[in-house]
Amino acid sequence: MDNIPAPKVILLLSGKRKCGKDFLADALLKRLGTDEAQIIRISEPIKRHWADWKGLNLSELLGDGTYKERYRKEMIEWSDARRQEDYGVFCRAACTTIDRGICIVSDVRRKTDVRFFQETYGPERIRTVRIEASEAVRAERGWQFQSGIDDVQSECDLDNYGAWDLVLANEHSNDVDGLLAALQRLVEQQ
Repeated sequence: MDNIPAPKVILLLSGKRKCGKDFLADALLKRLGTDEAQIIRISEPIKRHWADWKGLNLSELLGDGTYKERYRKEMIEWSDARRQEDYGVFCRAACTTIDRGICIVSDVRRKTDVRFFQETYGPERIRTVRIEASEAVRAERGWQFQSGIDDVQSECDLDNYGAWDLVLANEHSNDVDGLLAALQRLVEQQ
């Protein structure tokens, strides 16, 4: 891609809602340091457009609260229509902010997201991670099944993806150091 720096490692995090993707991404960033690493979110350009178009609070849409959930289904439908025209449109927009050697993408949701990063940066730079948590644990974290959200492509497209470099079970808060160590080892692999 023109004018987009190529980081040495791109860590693609995937998982169901409330599995802990953002929590682990934030904790890993603290461990690696912001001089070396950064987090980008594919959903950020979607939410930015939605906030501008509807006059909504962008920081609330980017957060993890009920505000975002009110608009989630509409945002999914709108973004799916844009992806039909150009599957990499939101990945490309998110990548314009890359300026570190390690890039953590905290919200990979589709096979086309993985494809975009592999085609754009080369598979040798890409590390894919699936974060899993049981429905019971996700429910403790505030998840409730919603038809039209939890049963559509944005939640389910990577369910049968088999090429993960690492699969992590994020079930218990006392496992965080072990999960972060595994992620850090994956990032440091040559």
